[in-house]
Amino acid sequence: MGHLTFSINITLDGCVDHQEGIADDETHAFFTRLMDEGGAMLWGRVTYEMMESYWPAVACGDVEAPPAIREWAVKLESKPKYIVSSTRENFLWTNSHHLVGDLRTEVQKLKDATPAGVLLGSCKLATELDRLDLIDAYIFLVHPRIVGHGPTLFQEGLPCTRRLELVSTNPLRNGAVAMHYRRSDVP
Repeated sequence: MGHLTFSINITLDGCVDHQEGIADDETHAFFTRLMDEGGAMLWGRVTYEMMESYWPAVACGDVEAPPAIREWAVKLESKPKYIVSSTRENFLWTNSHHLVGDLRTEVQKLKDATPAGVLLGSCKLATELDRLDLIDAYIFLVHPRIVGHGPTLFQEGLPCTRRLELVSTNPLRNGAVAMHYRRSDVP
């Protein structure tokens, strides 16, 4: 059985607005390595639509991009992508699959079928999956910024405190720090 890892860009004050992070070659290379280690991506509809609106064009060369960003796009194109949505049924981007049914059951099935693990990249969906005790690990790329606005991590709240164990830290040259934690009650 694979683990479900929630990974997201976050500022020092907890903002998870994708426009507030450092989007350079180094951060894209970090997320490309992370994606390479996992077996599949899991998103909510809003994140999927944001990704779908840009990355396929980068992957096929319709948008000019530096090598690290193009590498991310090409690898993302071939990666299995699973989407949770109650408002959209058709997902046409390559290797996209709609998860239908009971959220707990379907995500657990996905974890069981993906030994390399599933990488979750949607904040609202992460809150729901954390409430269902389905997230096993967290990788936060903490950016050296205080923005004072925007959506924040778990802003809808969780039913209880999550006790985490530090697995690793990795400072990047751009000042961001990758922090990898796992739940202390998950083997």
